[in-house]
Amino acid sequence: MANLQGRATPWGSLRGRFDLLMALVIAAITLTIIYLARDAEPPPSEEEGGVSGMGKAGRREGECNLFSGRWVYDNMSYPLYKGLECKFLSDDFACEKYGREDLGYQNWRWQPHDCDLPRFNATAMLERLRNKRIVFVGDSLNRGQWVSMVCLVESAIPSNSVNLLSSPGKSSVMVFKAKEYNASIEFYWAPLLVESNCDDPRKPDPDRTVRIQAIKKHARHWSDADILVFDTYLWWRWSNVKVLWGSFESPSGIYKEVKKLRAYEMALNTWSQWMEIHVNRSKTELFFVSMSPTHYRAEEWGGVAGKNCYQETQPITKEDYWGSGSDQAMMRVVETVIDDLRARGVTVKILNITQLSEYRKEAHPTIYRKQWVPLKEEQLANPMSYADCYHWCLPGVPDVWNELLYAHIFKNWVPKLEENV
Repeated sequence: MANLQGRATPWGSLRGRFDLLMALVIAAITLTIIYLARDAEPPPSEEEGGVSGMGKAGRREGECNLFSGRWVYDNMSYPLYKGLECKFLSDDFACEKYGREDLGYQNWRWQPHDCDLPRFNATAMLERLRNKRIVFVGDSLNRGQWVSMVCLVESAIPSNSVNLLSSPGKSSVMVFKAKEYNASIEFYWAPLLVESNCDDPRKPDPDRTVRIQAIKKHARHWSDADILVFDTYLWWRWSNVKVLWGSFESPSGIYKEVKKLRAYEMALNTWSQWMEIHVNRSKTELFFVSMSPTHYRAEEWGGVAGKNCYQETQPITKEDYWGSGSDQAMMRVVETVIDDLRARGVTVKILNITQLSEYRKEAHPTIYRKQWVPLKEEQLANPMSYADCYHWCLPGVPDVWNELLYAHIFKNWVPKLEENV
């Protein structure tokens, strides 16, 4: 018995070591699985929530990132409409009408990396807007998107069933009514969102002054809309902005020069506070369009120093190209304000058109638009000096912005066709 007990001791020790070894193996396997699972989930990309992406606010897990992709030449299905046939196309964006002959800029399709954009369906959009209002609020870039939307849906409406209540560029309010659908597609001019001395589109003051806490006068024009699409960026691109506490009519108003970034943040906070208090969260869909890039420095995309977008005919092909015309710090302000607003229960979807538009240096009007002010002789002798590299020709880039808007309104995008085979 003593010998049996003596033999039992080393076996017990061996069994204990075996149990310890198995426990360590199981622990190692568990840690490996956790580690691999963590690595299998890709880190947030810039498009999901970084400076150039601005996609974090309102993004649901599992959604395709529509804003990350490339431009594909497609002269079979694009453009989506003929510019010369759109009766409502503004002369600011009517490049073909004003003599542009290279029309390749109309034939580019945006292809997201991970899915396909649905093709814009004018009838479906009008049905979605039946008895509703969509209002674009902002500056001339947003007005271009409004014009694009009107041109996109016009072909699906009988000519005797439309009504344009004001002329583009001459009023703060422009309203396109599709009477058959009782649908209203509107634009409201508010380039700085808050009240400013630039609120009259016919005579904006180059000396920017804003009433940083005043937005009610503007908001009454969009307060009961069903879909709101905001933008504001280009009019803030000065080193300092003059801020007014008080009214423009009162001699007792207090004026102070404020750094651009701080003034921008203050204005967006005023906007977000109005949204939090007044927006009908069960009715209104909210979108904010990120900044539209400019192309005034050809050396940034490998061109000749001193030149700009004039006579450019091809997009930029360098992936993730980013020019100096897009201010990343201002994009971070927008993202922060909208994330904070979302935390307070108001969801605003950011349409991140910045990166995809950065590639399109050839799609601006340059000299092919109506010149509202007579040109001087020295300008005529040097067309590049008055080339418009801010706005966009139509048909063109803003149509893609509206395709992205359409996809988000309908929450409709599909896996790439080759992945379904």
